[in-house]
Amino acid sequence: MNPINYTLTLFVLAIAFLIYGFDILKSGYKNLIHKSPNMDTLVAIGVLSSFFYSVYGMAMVLKGNNEYVHNLYFESAAIVIFFIKFGRYLDGVSKDKTKEAIKKLVQITPKKAIIKVNGEEKEVTIDQIKINDIVISHPGDRIAVDGEIVRGTTHVDESFITGESKPVAKKPEDNVIAGSINYDGYIEYRAEKIGIKSTISQIVKLVVEATNTKPPIAKIADKVSGYFVPVVMLIALLSLIGYVLLQLGIPEAIKTFVTVLVVACPCSLGLATPLAIVVSEGACANKGILVKKSEILENASKIDTIVFDKTGTLTYGKLKISEIINFSEIEENELLKIVGSLESKSTHPIAKAFKEYNGLSVEDFENISGLGIKGKVENQEIILGNEKILEKYQIENKYKEQENKLAEQGNSIIYVIKELKIIAIIGVNDIVRENVKEIIKKLNKNKIETIMLTGDNNQTAEIVGRELQIKTIISNVLPSKKVETIKKLKEQGKNVIMCGDGINDSPALATADIGVSINSGTDIAIDSSDVILMNNDLNKIMDLIQISKRTIKNIKQNLFWAFFYNSLMIPIAIGLLKPIGISINPMIAGLAMTLSSLTVILNALRLRRI
Repeated sequence: MNPINYTLTLFVLAIAFLIYGFDILKSGYKNLIHKSPNMDTLVAIGVLSSFFYSVYGMAMVLKGNNEYVHNLYFESAAIVIFFIKFGRYLDGVSKDKTKEAIKKLVQITPKKAIIKVNGEEKEVTIDQIKINDIVISHPGDRIAVDGEIVRGTTHVDESFITGESKPVAKKPEDNVIAGSINYDGYIEYRAEKIGIKSTISQIVKLVVEATNTKPPIAKIADKVSGYFVPVVMLIALLSLIGYVLLQLGIPEAIKTFVTVLVVACPCSLGLATPLAIVVSEGACANKGILVKKSEILENASKIDTIVFDKTGTLTYGKLKISEIINFSEIEENELLKIVGSLESKSTHPIAKAFKEYNGLSVEDFENISGLGIKGKVENQEIILGNEKILEKYQIENKYKEQENKLAEQGNSIIYVIKELKIIAIIGVNDIVRENVKEIIKKLNKNKIETIMLTGDNNQTAEIVGRELQIKTIISNVLPSKKVETIKKLKEQGKNVIMCGDGINDSPALATADIGVSINSGTDIAIDSSDVILMNNDLNKIMDLIQISKRTIKNIKQNLFWAFFYNSLMIPIAIGLLKPIGISINPMIAGLAMTLSSLTVILNALRLRRI
């Protein structure tokens, strides 16, 4: 072997790897200059120290001192960069899968669609579709935009967005989501959400935001790393000085210095949290749970109290008129037209009970938060609302007995008021959601307190509460009272999920530790929440909590291995075990560091089995 050729070959290869790892060296330098050394700083100092010492050895070899061929560490500098880049590549693969999933989501809608114009079919591009256009879908077609079916029935595959594998039956007035597949029927649907307001666009936006946020546990790791790195640098420097003072040789001193820096570099710390979070977010998405911020995956593990809205959340919100008690001379059908026309302007689930009755002109519509609505119907001022609306307008309630009778039957009560006098009481009934009893039972079994929080009257709330075995029921509450209730629970040290679907729930959703909205909820409720249940299945709340607990356990294991591995190797790197024949060099240190990262990666990937 020619020592000069050997040395020059190693030098050229090392230069190539330094260029390959220039981003690491640059980051390490910048963080050192700004007095915030990080993992890249450890690597940069170790690699460059090893490289420049080897350059000195190369100069000696070129001068004819071949003994220095044994003191070249070009390969150590190169292999350390290789292992770090390889570890980051593995991390990148997981993140790229998330990006690929987003890309596929964006491309899932068809490029063209058929709309109805003056009774005739016309093919247009997606961009040409406008709100309220009637879009036609044949069996096998993908739904072009979010909308509401106006004609026809079918089954639709929404699995890509809800996680529900079975096709869902759809009929007029049901919603369809862009990108879902029309299985077996001809339907016409009215375009409602297009462009950036579509469900898919909102999901893409939320996924991007979630992957860009850091959970608190990741910030703790960053803080610990901020102390760990300077301490390691100090240990490496003291080792260098110690070897020199003990006259153990400059080559050995530099080798020990570099080895300590490389072996202690907690590169796996950078993978410990984000990889587990990315994998868990994927697990949530597969179950139809859309998490807006990654910190939710940490907070959900601490939840001990869940507060549910009643109408539209615990129940379907598909109300039907149960009984009408008319105290006026207005005919019942005309009365329902008046009520239905005013309710048609409301977004409250109760309005759906009157969807068949409308057609009269409505002016000066006003939503009275938590109480009811009012407006002029055919120039008559009409007020609709619960018992609290009577207190607001100081209206005497002569019909308490009739109200109690309706409430005992599980009805929600609507007072119809004209000229500040009660002209009718209407009772509407609701249906409890499928599987709600099961989720309440699961939550109680897991010692998670359940509370029903509703603006409905006490008797109706009690009937639903008894059926679902919810012990704590808070009824007749305004939106502001809902917020106060959530605040009080948090002041008591409880970690609270608020689950709702309506406009009046949005302040409470925003106030809770975690706000959960069902996908059929109003836009403002969805915007105010942290988690959206895409298939409206409340059982997914328990899934979210379990995934969160598994994720936090996994992250803690990752953090342990990230520090334990590296800390354990420091004494060996210093040379404390040399008397018993155990020692390592920078190259072996780089391999040990990569094994640490590999352990963390494999542990995080176990979460895919959730």
